[in-house]
Amino acid sequence: MQDFAEAFRLAFHLVSQMDDELAAIIALSLRVSLTAVAISALIGLPLGALLATTRFRGRGGLLVLVNALMGLPPVVVGLLAYMMLSNAGPMGFLQLLYTPTAMIIAQAILITPIVTALSRQVLEDLNTEYAEQFASLSVPWATRVGALIVDARYGLLTVLLAGFGRAVAEVGAVIIVGGNIAHLTRVMTTAIALETSKGDLALALALGIVLLAIALSVNAAVMSLRLTAERTAHG
Repeated sequence: MQDFAEAFRLAFHLVSQMDDELAAIIALSLRVSLTAVAISALIGLPLGALLATTRFRGRGGLLVLVNALMGLPPVVVGLLAYMMLSNAGPMGFLQLLYTPTAMIIAQAILITPIVTALSRQVLEDLNTEYAEQFASLSVPWATRVGALIVDARYGLLTVLLAGFGRAVAEVGAVIIVGGNIAHLTRVMTTAIALETSKGDLALALALGIVLLAIALSVNAAVMSLRLTAERTAHG
């Protein structure tokens, strides 16, 4: 029990002093996850808008696929990304395996279906609400989508925050394609797993405290955006 208390004391000390190793791991984690979210937004938001505002043959099957991919196991994503980026894979010539870029690719694959599905739901609900007005004014599709995105901006920011929360907590996929290499591909989740297995509970706890703080901040931001959206809708 005394060892655990000492580990917590050292962990809080590391966080308060922001040890160089700790800071580097946190910085890489944020860079990888934020970049993956940006890529997912560029892909997922337009696809979500397309699914929300248009009807075409095969749409139902695509919706089923996107929703199913939301629950794709991270280790499967990591395996597929590994096969794609390995020397024998179609992108092996890029030599991206065991680099932060490979981790970004894996996270982007993992969260793009989440961004697509959730943004589709947000925009489709709003599109249904405004359908008669759009039809009566003969609003072009591009203008309609732009108006929906502006009106749903708080909801879409919530979607992106959910994607970020999923990405920053990921361990299975990133450790497969990143390799958990010190000072190169070691992020918070993989470092926690490694330091725990080594018995270095202080650093693992310090990283866990930071990860928990990020998770709480994301959830607080989501709640704040929802309240802002509700006030805007009723104002």
